[in-house]
Amino acid sequence: MEDSTPDRRPVTSDNPGSDTPGPDGSGPDDSGGPNGSGSDGLIWYASYGSNMHLDRLAHYIDGGRPEGATRSYPGCRDRRPPARSVPVELPGALYFATRSPVWRGGRAFYDPGADGLVYARAHLVTVGQFADIAAQEMYREPGSDLDLSEVLGTGRSALGPGRYETLVHGGRLDGRPVLTFTAPWRMDEVPWTAPSAAYLRHLAEGLLETGAWDESTVTAYLAGRPGTAGLWTERAVANLLTE
Repeated sequence: MEDSTPDRRPVTSDNPGSDTPGPDGSGPDDSGGPNGSGSDGLIWYASYGSNMHLDRLAHYIDGGRPEGATRSYPGCRDRRPPARSVPVELPGALYFATRSPVWRGGRAFYDPGADGLVYARAHLVTVGQFADIAAQEMYREPGSDLDLSEVLGTGRSALGPGRYETLVHGGRLDGRPVLTFTAPWRMDEVPWTAPSAAYLRHLAEGLLETGAWDESTVTAYLAGRPGTAGLWTERAVANLLTE
């Protein structure tokens, strides 16, 4: 169920592992559930890539093959949609690297230690759904829960050496942890790779779908990331939205 507030852009706390709410007026702490979740077993999964788009996220939850994709997803054990989806800004930087066989270009990655802000969308899901979404991004079979104690305690947990195998605690929102996953390396430790037109369009549409950022803000943001800067102009990104 989509329940975002378009004119609100909640900024998560840059205090990973803290048990107190962030300075964004996020409300009382509600971390009484398992694995640091709320009393109802829900946490925030923050997507800064293709899963900002609700249609694509639905394939990770329900299973199936998204339009134009080269692989099918088994889906989550729990097929319920997110209880809420809200726009957020994470501390750090977005960059593009490696090469996606699905999108045929650079993938989006998150460096939480870099300066800046990352535009993202946080989905309120169960702990099990987060584990199953993460498994599918890691090309693993979903169905096993994750031990989140390390990422909640230290802000980071490496589940493997590959891309999207490092969990990151981005802060708290409404008293719940905001979790995502990225590569184990820093942004300046890997060659940058330009993303494909289809991937950039999908990211732009996902950001615009939140209603929190206008088109000029979104195109400037995506055109200025490592991997796109100097290769994709703001006008070129904007043109993708009209094709």
